[in-house]
Amino acid sequence: MSDLSNPRVIWMKGGLFVVLGLLSACLLMARMQSLTSALLLLICIWSFCRAYYFAFYVIEHYVDPDYHFAGLIDFARYACGLPRK
Repeated sequence: MSDLSNPRVIWMKGGLFVVLGLLSACLLMARMQSLTSALLLLICIWSFCRAYYFAFYVIEHYVDPDYHFAGLIDFARYACGLPRK
């Protein structure tokens, strides 16, 4: 399988992620019907987004500019001090 390189398809893929996220959030909110649960869900999503940003932007741009991660497992190995494969 080759890498995705068509800009239109890449934008469509990103848009589909947004639509899927909004749809699932709306369905969860319809089932919860609790403001507290909705707030906790929002905090959970926000926290994981910030952790992802930290792993792939902050580390590469501010902590170790020479290191580039291929994924979360690669980041976990780096964080634990394990050698890179």
